[in-house]
Amino acid sequence: MRGLFSVRERELPGRPAPGDVLAQAHGLRLRLGDREVLSGVDLEARAGEVLALVGPNGAGKSTLFAALAADLAPDAGTVRIAGRPAGDWTPRDLALRRAVLPQSSSLSFPFPVAEVVRMGRAPWAGTAREDEDEAAVTEALRATETEGFADRAFSDLSGGERARVALARVLAQRTPLLLLDEPTAALDLRHQELVLRICRGRAEAGDAVVVVLHDLGLAAAYADRVAVLDGGGVEAVGAPAEVLEPSLLTRVYREPVEVFPHPRHGTPVILPTRGAAEHLA
Repeated sequence: MRGLFSVRERELPGRPAPGDVLAQAHGLRLRLGDREVLSGVDLEARAGEVLALVGPNGAGKSTLFAALAADLAPDAGTVRIAGRPAGDWTPRDLALRRAVLPQSSSLSFPFPVAEVVRMGRAPWAGTAREDEDEAAVTEALRATETEGFADRAFSDLSGGERARVALARVLAQRTPLLLLDEPTAALDLRHQELVLRICRGRAEAGDAVVVVLHDLGLAAAYADRVAVLDGGGVEAVGAPAEVLEPSLLTRVYREPVEVFPHPRHGTPVILPTRGAAEHLA
């Protein structure tokens, strides 16, 4: 009983205040093999906002994502999670403060969907918040529209269904920092919008959400701030209307791009200038 009591009394993360920096990279440099993938990156993820990481293939988005998640140690610079150097947290304490959705999820055994989602509650075992497990799982299944196949084997699902179950697992973890790497890649139009609405909802509830996106329209519509990466560095970071502008996007993506405000709500609409590629220097 003494051991159980000490576990349940361990320090648990509180709710962040609006604007609190929950993940921070400073002077981040990281090499993979003989190539420098990140070169001097500074970036912050704040409570109450959705931060989208965008940029062309090979820009360093997923590497920066992994560094912010404390899954990759930088060669230089620092990563801080919830105000402390990432390496100072134990893996379990880190899992109480940030939840990570990788690009792909696979399981070797045919676990039922509900059990896969319940895996997100593992870090809270033996703590005072273990009592929230069932409510967290139910809420995550409902939010991702996966409750209808909660009893099916994860291995029997389509790619898009698996992606939503993987997101439900992350949501059930109930951490103040969510890191999602290309969560819309396998999804149809309806479920892409669903995922980004979930991101917005978590930010409005006070969490910090970092999401890697290829769809600039989704970034423009749902992010509070957008970081545009290219060549291992951050080319620009700020509000979508400030950052997603034609000259920068044309240069970064090496493709002519035009940007105009949506006629109804003014959100930037980003389209390739088709037929103009031959004029790009």
